[in-house]
Amino acid sequence: MKIRFQADADFNQEIVDGLIRMQPLIDFQTANEANLFGKPDDEVLVIATLDKRILVSHDRRTMPRHFADFIEKQTSCGVFIIAQSVSIREAITTLLLIWTASEQEEWENLIVDLAL
Repeated sequence: MKIRFQADADFNQEIVDGLIRMQPLIDFQTANEANLFGKPDDEVLVIATLDKRILVSHDRRTMPRHFADFIEKQTSCGVFIIAQSVSIREAITTLLLIWTASEQEEWENLIVDLAL
């Protein structure tokens, strides 16, 4: 299955917009579309999982701990964490490469820090 992304509430919308401009076929749901604002990390993980999406976040502080707790009880499509210090161009290029070269199932129960 082709990767489907879910932006966390803290994720830079410019990355989402730029990625979709580069590859309009990418399915990247915004936090607004998923109604994620104000929701705790564990609930965000449930929403992404139910919609079969890999969560993309900048949250390096709390998300890893919540993800570890989450996958003890259920399966996740995965989480990508991109440092806020990473340029928008680098983030777009990396996500495009991942989308092009892999399938959704390859990231199951993995959290990947794309510190680039």
